[in-house]
Amino acid sequence: MQVFTNYFSDFTPTQTQQFEMLLPLYKEWNEKINVVSRKDIDELYLHHVLHSLSIAAYAKFSKVTKVIDIGCGGGFPGIPLAIFYPETEFHLVDSIGKKLKVVNEICAAANIKNITTQHTRAEEIKNRKFDFAISRAVAPLKDLWHWGKPLLNAGLKTNVPNGLICLKGGDLHQEISESNTRPKMLSVYDIFDQEYFKEKYMLHVTR
Repeated sequence: MQVFTNYFSDFTPTQTQQFEMLLPLYKEWNEKINVVSRKDIDELYLHHVLHSLSIAAYAKFSKVTKVIDIGCGGGFPGIPLAIFYPETEFHLVDSIGKKLKVVNEICAAANIKNITTQHTRAEEIKNRKFDFAISRAVAPLKDLWHWGKPLLNAGLKTNVPNGLICLKGGDLHQEISESNTRPKMLSVYDIFDQEYFKEKYMLHVTR
């Protein structure tokens, strides 16, 4: 855990306990349903938790913010962000039900109460609106924006405008060009000076 407490330190005892529970819980569930790469599981706090929290270093969610995690997989970035922002409402969606089972079991065991889940594709969600859509390495930006834009409220409820925030890696120039969007692009390495985050980026497309 020290790898991310170097950057974030003012957690409540409940938050600290919840973060500490993530590694044993993911190790246990990963043996049953593979949601984290086997070679990555021992680096959970750097590769998955801290990476997810780069969004928290950028966007200051509040108790009135509503967030959807598109293609949440095993719960990243949604679960670490829900622990970080316990008053913010997170809705985690994925088309693979067994991954949501892991999310639900980890939330129950760690007593994370501000997450709801839905077994569906984001484009099938109707009559719900969110302030932010978040995602990590799920699909090309063009698709993420196509799915996310109809679900987003316009406006400003935090320090940054409502929109899509996604975590991606590598050379993104062609992907951005094909998306017909003009995202704000931030280097995760500039936020957390860890070698792992070189060539990892955060893209923010405003609604």
